[in-house]
Amino acid sequence: MSIEIIQNILIVLLAGYVTLDNLGITIVNYWAVTTGMIAGFIMGDLKTGLLIGGTFQLMSLGVAGLGGASVPDYGLAALVGTFLAARTGSGLSAAIAVGLPVGLLAINFDVLVKILNNFVAHRMQTYAHRHEFEKMRMIGLLGPVMFALKNILIMTIIVSVGPKAVSSILAVIPKWVTNGLNIAGGMLPVLGIALLMHYMPVKKYIWAVFIGFVFSAYLKLPIIGISILGAAASIIVYKVGLKNSEAKAAVTQDNVKETGDDDYDE
Repeated sequence: MSIEIIQNILIVLLAGYVTLDNLGITIVNYWAVTTGMIAGFIMGDLKTGLLIGGTFQLMSLGVAGLGGASVPDYGLAALVGTFLAARTGSGLSAAIAVGLPVGLLAINFDVLVKILNNFVAHRMQTYAHRHEFEKMRMIGLLGPVMFALKNILIMTIIVSVGPKAVSSILAVIPKWVTNGLNIAGGMLPVLGIALLMHYMPVKKYIWAVFIGFVFSAYLKLPIIGISILGAAASIIVYKVGLKNSEAKAAVTQDNVKETGDDDYDE
């Protein structure tokens, strides 16, 4: 058995496992950066896996499936992108060009699986009314399994026809298109960060944004260094805020006591 076949099998199994893991006790997680890293390790190109996974992770910032809404599957996109980039040697442009549409396409499959899970839920309810709890528990396992099969099916198709198709397409695509995809790959993470900042109290902590910009743009400090400084600043802000809250609570309590003493004296 060749190494490519082993890699194909492991990638398909990984697509199913991370889905089950995300719906269960979550030993790993389903973040794009994690799936990309593991896929890169399997494909023997950890650096590419981290790069692609990190790119899709930044895209997903600020995106959440609230109320059961279906969102792009960035974890699957990172898995697909890393596999194709490592297998074809095409880099980030192919990962964005193929991985992101697959992640968007997964929305339709996600909706379909959720519809099928409605029947599973009703059957579980029927068994619960009959006090057949063992049957209820067993049929309840179909829900996570269907979600896992969804990703396994998609990944199997990608593994079977993806590398050849991508290589053929990239051979005829003009250079300016791939350059544009690389530029888009650098812009989309900014969009994810902007979505995240939209829900954060940026106006209140605008000073932190300016400081981070100066460190990055002018002092050329790496992102890890800025993250460490940001963590330290957040601890300081938290402690100062906690101290101020305790001081306000103490003043309020003293005022209440004084008011109570005055009423008693009268």
